[in-house]
Amino acid sequence: MARLLRSATWRLFPWRGYCSQKAKGELCRDFVEALKAVVGGSHLSTAAVVREQHGRDESVHRCEPPDAVVWPQNVEQVSRLAALCYRQGVPIIPFGTGTGLEGGVCAVQGGVCVNLTHMDRILELNQEDFSVVVEPGVTRKALNAHLRDSGLWFPVDPGADASLCGMAATGASGTNAVRYGTMRDNVLNLEVVLPDGRLLHTAGRGRHFRLGFWPEIPHHTAWYSPCVSLGHRKSAAGYNLTGLFVGSEGTLGLITATTLRLHPAPEATVAATCAFPSVQAAVDSTVHILQAAVPVARIEFLDEVMMDACNRYSKLNCLVAPTLFLEFHGSQQALEEQLQRTEEIVQQNGASDFSWAKEAEERSRLWTARHNAWYAALAMRPGCKGYSTDVCVPISRLSEIVVQTKEDLNASGLTGSIVGHVGDGNFHCILLVNPDDAEELGRVKAFAEQLGRRALALHGTCTGEHGIGMGKRQLLREEVGAVGVETMRQLKAVLDPQGLMNPGKVL
Repeated sequence: MARLLRSATWRLFPWRGYCSQKAKGELCRDFVEALKAVVGGSHLSTAAVVREQHGRDESVHRCEPPDAVVWPQNVEQVSRLAALCYRQGVPIIPFGTGTGLEGGVCAVQGGVCVNLTHMDRILELNQEDFSVVVEPGVTRKALNAHLRDSGLWFPVDPGADASLCGMAATGASGTNAVRYGTMRDNVLNLEVVLPDGRLLHTAGRGRHFRLGFWPEIPHHTAWYSPCVSLGHRKSAAGYNLTGLFVGSEGTLGLITATTLRLHPAPEATVAATCAFPSVQAAVDSTVHILQAAVPVARIEFLDEVMMDACNRYSKLNCLVAPTLFLEFHGSQQALEEQLQRTEEIVQQNGASDFSWAKEAEERSRLWTARHNAWYAALAMRPGCKGYSTDVCVPISRLSEIVVQTKEDLNASGLTGSIVGHVGDGNFHCILLVNPDDAEELGRVKAFAEQLGRRALALHGTCTGEHGIGMGKRQLLREEVGAVGVETMRQLKAVLDPQGLMNPGKVL
């Protein structure tokens, strides 16, 4: 079926010889002028330094610069740019803040990078319906600053101040996912420019649905639906097109607006840290807290290597040991019960150096250190690049995989640490590697692949939040199987028959 589709669309939309007529890094003058006519000369660049900035993210994948970078100012310009590239057979690479970790913005076939950060308006806030519509240049911090006096907030927090549409494109997650879910649970509608320039509203134009809330019921396991605790979007209208584009990594279209589910700001918040005698004890505590139905909002694990790095980088004075960072949201009375139960559980697992952080400034200091763990790790080996793995397993298998991974890391001779959003079974190894050392880079990639396959063997996934990008395409095939991959290829062929949208990613 897919071969027939590709054959038919090739005859209907033949490749215009863009790559064969010009060397990579070049676009014909007429085409560049056509781009300028859409966005204006000041919003287009073919300078080498600008192209290189847009050909890399935070990953170890080598820079693959586009041939030109454009900054559209509105959705009409994005639509015209897509139609222009589609007619000429020029690849399109969407770009947000460039904070990805799987090479998702690398222009492996050249083409035009569409930087969407100039589209940075908050278009509509529906406080009574707990929703907001934002353009792709709006970051999560900017949105929450805008919401500060509304009694609402957007909790999905991957650490980096990523763009919200970029977070939708990668299916991002983060520290609050254990209670509030991931982007897949919090995106209600998307405005998408398809490869040929047509405009799609995945849930229908202007639809954001009304939500209901049961805030005291915890979402604390990977198999527990966040709709129970966070409100339910009710629609049985056809295929879930929104879900198709969340996590598509720019391979099906350009997301130009997203409608997001908002949440009531918690009445009170308390954070805590506690150290453990072993990795096993820390992870076991995580599992026991979740099994006891304590509605924890965040529960983060840092091994002793990561804790030492954070102490140095963020000027903390925590004990250098496997450590949990926790946070609880709710009423004052509910928090007292949660804190008491949690303290009992962690003490049964040998926790020490247990401390609470109730003041906002103290909590902010702790979570800033956690969010800066990536940079703290990089500081352990200056001049090297970071390689961050990303797997997720059912909570019942979490202790098994984390303990085994720690043993493998100690035996590998590699410099690295373990950190993760263990409340939903997701964790990372941050490995430090000299990108010019082919042998070391090979060992790092082999370690990451072994970890991904171990997660699959435990009925988990090869990526909980970073996405597939360039580096995990083989693991995706192993995860979803031949039929799953072929179905994805058929969908891709229907929506992007020329294969122009972010080529070389996912499939």
